[in-house]
Order: sequence, then structure tokens, then C-alpha cells
Amino acid sequence: MALDPAYLDYPRRGRGMDHELYPWSNLFDRAPVTWPGGKTVAIVIVVSLEWFPIIPQDAPFRAPGHMQTTYPDYRHYTSREYGTRVGFYRLLDALAAAGVRVSVACNAAIAERYPSIIADIVAAGHEIVAHSTDMNGTIATGLPEADERALIGTTLGTLELASGTRPTAWLSIARSQSWATPHLLAEAGVTAMLDWVNDEMPYVMTTPSGPIVNLPLNHELSDRQVITVQQNSAESYVEQLRDAYTWLAAEADQYGGRMLPIHLTPYIVGLPYRIGAIEELLGWLTARPDAWFASAGEVVAAWQAGQVQG
Repeated sequence: MALDPAYLDYPRRGRGMDHELYPWSNLFDRAPVTWPGGKTVAIVIVVSLEWFPIIPQDAPFRAPGHMQTTYPDYRHYTSREYGTRVGFYRLLDALAAAGVRVSVACNAAIAERYPSIIADIVAAGHEIVAHSTDMNGTIATGLPEADERALIGTTLGTLELASGTRPTAWLSIARSQSWATPHLLAEAGVTAMLDWVNDEMPYVMTTPSGPIVNLPLNHELSDRQVITVQQNSAESYVEQLRDAYTWLAAEADQYGGRMLPIHLTPYIVGLPYRIGAIEELLGWLTARPDAWFASAGEVVAAWQAGQVQG
């Protein structure tokens, strides 16, 4: 039976990648990048600081990590709340001891409910990345554009009010977007997003509202994926990250600067039997002479400067 020609006729179908946001590019053919100070591997740590409403909203979809059992799901609710009450502060201490600054992807609800946490993030010199309103603030095609625009604006405005600085970077829940998301973010003044994971270096998207840089935050290197989904130990997670750094450092010697993104969740790695492994990882990474710890914004700025000079 022949395939109905209409099967291949769908909205936005086009030659290549079904969009015109950027051209395809081979990482290994690009001009070499040098990070500040001659470093070769940029390490971007992103900490997700999330607030889960006790009643999940399933439209357009239920966020990963959300409530699972019959209402009220106190078991999952309180385990997530552990991240803001305990786990995040263990992480802050570990980062301070290592002398490392990171990007903290915050729900706007964190700023509304726990303004002291925002004050502590700012005081420690960490960057705040906008991470929707709360963990019901998911995005996907089908969400009306006006609603998505309002969600983005509310998130940015709430975090700006609490921190004193308007976030310039965005991480969607589950890295999920609609067709409109890139241009709505650019329209709102966001200069970088961390959602698309099809690369290992930043790249520019062209939208009707102007350019926006995508900084890939690969979910395969997240604690949620390795520890929670794949059920690996924290020690195994650390070993995998060390392997990734070693590979990237060797690759950088031949092709130019590389980037290692590390995605951490306080209620996962902030537990007392896991935080020691994260402290060990930070100590190992800070001892690498070619490592550059930087926020998402700093990496994007350095990468853009290199593109201009190149």
C-alpha cells in the first residue's frame, strides 16, 4: 500500500529542519573558541530551584518531578520542599567553599514565597536564570501566544522585583517550547535560552523579534536524569562528569574551547548521602588548570565576543 502523500504535508514542514531559526552546523568545522584567560573548558553549573504546587496542572503537560499520588501528595510535595529548606543551602555552602559562581534557574514563585533565598543567591554573586512562574508554568504548542507572553513577562518581572536585576537568560520547564517561544523570549529582552540540546556550544537563533543565543544544557548530564531516572549513585554521576570533562579537555586541544554544562537539583544532590560527592566533584574540577567556571551569561558574552573578533 502506497503512503498517502498528505502524510508528509504538515505545518512548518521544510527542507532541512522544519524551521528557519538557524542553519545546520558541524561542531568540528567551526572556528576555534578561546575562553577568557586562555582556558579551554567552560564549566556552566545550573541549579534548578523550583516550586511545585501541590495540585499539578496537566495542560499543556505535567512537569517532570511533579506530584504523583492522590491529593494531597505530601510525600512528593515535602521532598521537593526539602530542596529549598535544606538542599539548596548545602549546595550554596559547597559552592562557596570551592569559590564557584553558578546560574540558578528560579521559578518566580520562589521569589514570591521565599524572598530571603533570592537575597542569598544575589549576595553570593550567583546569576538568576528565569525558570517560568512555577512548575505548573509549562509551555508547549497549543498554549495561546498571549498566555505564553504573559507567563514570560510575569516571570521576568517577579524575579526582577525580588533580585533587583532583570534576568537575561531563560530555562523552560522540561526544556519544552512552543513554536513561538524563541521570538517571545527575544521580544521580552531575553538574550539567551538554555532549552535546545542539539549542540555543545552556544549558537544564535534568528527570530522575528531579533536574535537569541541558545546555550545547550544537555539533560543527559543532569542529576535528575542520571541519579533519579537511571538510578545511578551520586558517585557514578561524579565519575561520568569527570569523564566528560576529560574528553572535552582533550578535544579542546585539537578544536578549540569546549563547554561542560552541569545541571543540579537541590532536592536530589542536597541530601546528606550525596552532597559529599558533589563537593568532591567541585574540588576535582577547580583543580583542573584549563577549567573556567562561569555563569550562563558570562559564557554567552565571552562566546559572542569571540565571534565578533573572529
